[in-house]
Amino acid sequence: MKTKFLGVDYGLKRTGLSITDTDKIFAFPLETVDTSELIIHLKTLIEKENISRIIIGQPRRFSGEYSEVENSIIKFITSLSAFFDVNEIFRFDERFTSKIAKKSLISSGVKKKLRSDKYLVDKISASIILQDYLQHLNINS
Repeated sequence: MKTKFLGVDYGLKRTGLSITDTDKIFAFPLETVDTSELIIHLKTLIEKENISRIIIGQPRRFSGEYSEVENSIIKFITSLSAFFDVNEIFRFDERFTSKIAKKSLISSGVKKKLRSDKYLVDKISASIILQDYLQHLNINS
């Protein structure tokens, strides 16, 4: 059975999710979940979508330092490892993904009211993280 990859843009309040096609060529925005419900949601999603790898954004400041959310992400990964193979959890630099997501919404003609919807921005950011990861895999293979 073919598998998919899951992209995660982790946030303290909301977390954006994205998913690949079974050929792992394209990343698609999936949904945004309240972070307090994320682990329960992922248990079901991972099985339902046959997820074989999870790519979690690694937030860094422009200087390269980790952002303050990093400690929460580490705790999240520990919780995730209770039901998902930790060797299939990868981190990928997510600098500027929120800005890129907002610019892509503007350039695609999305109305200003929708562009301010943080749930929409979060799942698009997750798809950018995942697509960047896929491109990185293809370049290095």
